[in-house]
Parts: sequence; C-alpha cells; structure tokens
Amino acid sequence: MTVIILTNYPAGLRGFLTRWLLEISPGVFLGAPSARIRDILWDEVRTYSGQGRALLAHQTDNEQGFTFRTHDHTWHPTDHEGLTLLHRPSPPTAPRPATEPPRQGWSKAAKRRRFGR
Repeated sequence: MTVIILTNYPAGLRGFLTRWLLEISPGVFLGAPSARIRDILWDEVRTYSGQGRALLAHQTDNEQGFTFRTHDHTWHPTDHEGLTLLHRPSPPTAPRPATEPPRQGWSKAAKRRRFGR
C-alpha cells in the first residue's frame, strides 16, 4: 500500500498521480503500485511539486511495517534505535522584553491559599 499526501501542488501533478493512484480526499492519493512505479511517482512528485510539500508512506519489511519520505516539510524523518520518527523542530521562543522586569512575590491566589481567606 502506498499513500502520497500533497499540499499546495499544481493541478497537473494531480492528474499524473491519478493514472496510478486513487485520490480518496483532496491531496491524498492511495494505491498499490510496484516499488519501481512508486519510486518513479515519487521522483515526479519531487520534480513537479513547485512550492508544495509532499509526504510518501509505503509498506516495507521493518519493525514498523512501513516507511515514509518527505519533500519540503519542516518535519523530517529520523532514525531512533531502528524506528523512523518524525522530528519536529521546536518553534523559536520569543525573548522576554527587557523593559518589563519579572514580577516578584506571591500571587493573590497563592496568598489566599497560604493565609486563608
């Protein structure tokens, strides 16, 4: 079984994939092509995706039973002790403004809990 998920892709690529796969939802293609055809389809997706993103998942002989490939995604597959996991980079944290000092002391709720009402 092969699944290809496309985001922001040209219409021509959609037509090309429907020759081999069934579009079960907008941008989600499902089918069971051979490994050779699957690799050809993935090469075409990577070549003609333009500004879009793509994800390919297919069955294979490993502990998970499947593997996946990504194209122009912010999440990247990484091997972790034999398992393929998606690594999601953490968003950059905004530094606290220097003009506002950190608040000191107890909150009103903490004072009520500590000293009673």
